[in-house]
Amino acid sequence: MKVGFIGLGNVGGKLAGSLLRNNFDLTVRDLDKNLNQSFKDLGAKVVNSAKELAEQVDLIITCLPSTKICAEVMEAEDGIISGLSENKIWLEMSTTDEAEIKRISKKIIEKKAIPLDGPVSGGCHRAATGNIAIFVGGERKAFDKILPVLTVMGRKILHTGELGSATVLKVITNYLASVHLIALGEAWTVAKKSNLDLAKAYKGIAVSSGNSFVHETESQVILNGSYNINFTMDLVLKDTGLFDDLAKKLGAPLEISPKVVEIFKDGQKKYGSRAWSSMIVKRMEDLNNIDFRANGFPEELTDNQPEEKGYEI
Repeated sequence: MKVGFIGLGNVGGKLAGSLLRNNFDLTVRDLDKNLNQSFKDLGAKVVNSAKELAEQVDLIITCLPSTKICAEVMEAEDGIISGLSENKIWLEMSTTDEAEIKRISKKIIEKKAIPLDGPVSGGCHRAATGNIAIFVGGERKAFDKILPVLTVMGRKILHTGELGSATVLKVITNYLASVHLIALGEAWTVAKKSNLDLAKAYKGIAVSSGNSFVHETESQVILNGSYNINFTMDLVLKDTGLFDDLAKKLGAPLEISPKVVEIFKDGQKKYGSRAWSSMIVKRMEDLNNIDFRANGFPEELTDNQPEEKGYEI
């Protein structure tokens, strides 16, 4: 199967790297010419337009930073849709909006091609090693066809149901991660002001009912002081906004979600759109005139799991 990948950023570049590392026939495109060249040097093909990429491959994967950018890449005159033909598959791996997925998918289906949504979860460090989780919504037959590709990019693969269901699930998981991160800021504040050994507190939380994936990962770079989680404040605001907007569309009044959006807007205002998202806890450090620091924690996360072929769960 010939695979095309558009969007070689923090996550996309690592997913595409896994495909190349596992000897897939890969064609790539990104607006950053340096990224294109780095993949070309490793054996990937590079094209001049999204249309050209879609014409040359069987599976087109997009992994882009916003719904607006994805729409442009899909619908431009030289975009993906114009290069589609019967039985080609489009896999949207960006975190985006369910309604937008379905809107674009109607145009995909008109070309007799097949749309799937396939967002990932688990952090950039796991994307780098092919150990990230992947949710996929859409036609089961198409899912089965691309499963060999998915099991190279990710470890645990879940077919979530109909088209758009994977996107909704991803928005939910990202919301929960954002809530956990904000709560950690308050937890570390109380731990620090109680004069706890923060390294021991980290271990205690990790083995307790208060543990979370966010604690196990982001607390490490918070305690180091780098905050480098390879994910930025503006992207969290996009994700929390998607969740909040979805709840409003569903007529579901929420209590915590609006506050989460408010807190991250304040964090973006204080530290900048491109600040690492885990810097949201710095609001508590600044407010209380303290810092959350402990020895022995890494500046950046690495995945210590061996790279293994993924599987459907």
